[in-house]
Amino acid sequence: MKTNDDSSLPSQLTSNGLPSASTLTKPPIEHLDEVVDRIHELAELHQTDPLALLQLLRTLEQLHRDIQQGYFQSALPNSRQSLYALLRDIEENGGWPYIQRWKLQDLIANLAELESSTSD
Repeated sequence: MKTNDDSSLPSQLTSNGLPSASTLTKPPIEHLDEVVDRIHELAELHQTDPLALLQLLRTLEQLHRDIQQGYFQSALPNSRQSLYALLRDIEENGGWPYIQRWKLQDLIANLAELESSTSD
């Protein structure tokens, strides 16, 4: 469990005394760009194989879930100021990370539309 020590936060505060989102340091994640590049290469390599792409998407979704439910939840701040700064960062920089699944109805509708356009 984390302590309530906010000494790692910079001293920049908003008018209400809470840290601004821009004060959160965004540490570089070593090798992340290489991992992203490799995933892009895999997707490109299998761009005509929907089953391989589906496997890649399922793997990414499971990885997302593992990180979110394991590491991320246990790393959440336990002080009001730190949590506020994190929430402001989420709001200002693109929202909550989420991988959305397609709805089966949307996929079926796309297939029906494709079939009707090819039969015309």
